[in-house]
Amino acid sequence: MKVAIITANTDIYKGTKENESGEAVKLVAEEAGLEVVFMRALPLDREVLSAIMKRLADGKAADLILTTGGAGCNPDDCTPEATMDIVERPVPGIPEAMRAHTMKLTRRSMLNRSAAGICGETLIVNLPGKAQAVKESLRYLLPELVHAVKVIKGEV
Repeated sequence: MKVAIITANTDIYKGTKENESGEAVKLVAEEAGLEVVFMRALPLDREVLSAIMKRLADGKAADLILTTGGAGCNPDDCTPEATMDIVERPVPGIPEAMRAHTMKLTRRSMLNRSAAGICGETLIVNLPGKAQAVKESLRYLLPELVHAVKVIKGEV
């Protein structure tokens, strides 16, 4: 299964901050045997984020797009909006399950605005922006995400 990782963070994009959350996504994905085919930090810009996600989905470059960052309550956060701009079929249960799971660890997870959905044959999931939250969330979600991608592709 091919995975694209997008870190939505202007400071990381500019190179002034380390991409810890993106590396956490990569670590968990590779631990699960998934192939990371794309990994890039992008600025918190709704049009840029949606354009890159759409290009990856339309070109069938990735079966699963995982984003990290830009899904909180900061004024610049726009990853869920960028995601929903291109999603054809929302899958609200994914972020609901993630928030329910992480609420056991910190009440601040209720402030996460992540979205998920299907664009073409690609599943897109917004993850938290902190490395530890990414690991906890993705390890919890990944078996179901892999199953969802197989369903989307008609393999199950």
